[in-house]
Amino acid sequence: MAITESRSLPPQFVEDLGKDYATQLTGLTSRELNTKDFQPMVAGQDQAQTDAYNLATKQGEGIGAYAPYLTQAGAYGTAQAGLSGPNAYQAFETPYQTDVLNATLQEYDDQTKRGITGIGLNAAMSGNLGGGREGVMRSEYQNKSDMNRALLMAGIKQQGFDKANLNANTAFNQQGILGADQQRMAQLVPNLYGSDVATLQGAGTNQQLYEQNILDQQREANRMAAYEPYERLGYMGAGMGNVMGGAMGQYNSSVTPNKSALENAIGIASLGYGMTRGNA
Repeated sequence: MAITESRSLPPQFVEDLGKDYATQLTGLTSRELNTKDFQPMVAGQDQAQTDAYNLATKQGEGIGAYAPYLTQAGAYGTAQAGLSGPNAYQAFETPYQTDVLNATLQEYDDQTKRGITGIGLNAAMSGNLGGGREGVMRSEYQNKSDMNRALLMAGIKQQGFDKANLNANTAFNQQGILGADQQRMAQLVPNLYGSDVATLQGAGTNQQLYEQNILDQQREANRMAAYEPYERLGYMGAGMGNVMGGAMGQYNSSVTPNKSALENAIGIASLGYGMTRGNA
């Protein structure tokens, strides 16, 4: 009896695809994947961040950032204190005041002498030279002259004092203003430092984030490039599964094997046995 065996065989192009797929899969998975190309990376600090750190560190040295202003304010305060008191004006007296006073008084004295000489001449012309009237006139003139001389000297000294005192008051007020300015600067400098630090830090952070985004995008691009062959091979395998599934249902092969000698012998014997029983 002949035995018929039916097998579903894939078409030749499917077998070729399978071999090609197996070859590519073996070759691809045998290579080590270089993960360094898409490992996470961190963008370094921007220069603005470094500047902000250095500036903040400088400010953080205690009062080092504004100590010079405090020192100068103290110096102005000390100078101002020296410009107070009853003798403060003396530092502002002109060195030529005494010379001016002496020259003025000398001129006045010369005029006084000429006035007394005039009294004598008038007395001589009137015939009263050496008389009592001349003496009275000389005495009255001298007394008035002395009084005027004293008033003149006092006026000059008063003018010098007033001017020196005014200059002392002006200097006193200026030192106070300068000291107050330095105090304000000492308070303002830390705020300015803080504002500069915040501005630099913000700008540096934004730039660092930008650089980080570039690194992340590059890392993702490297990862996609590295895994692209695997994904392509995966798509190929999925497609082959669909192709092979359809091809296996369309192609059938029927095979009838040739009988072996033993099978022929058994067949002949069976036929003879049947014929014998029929004749009986």
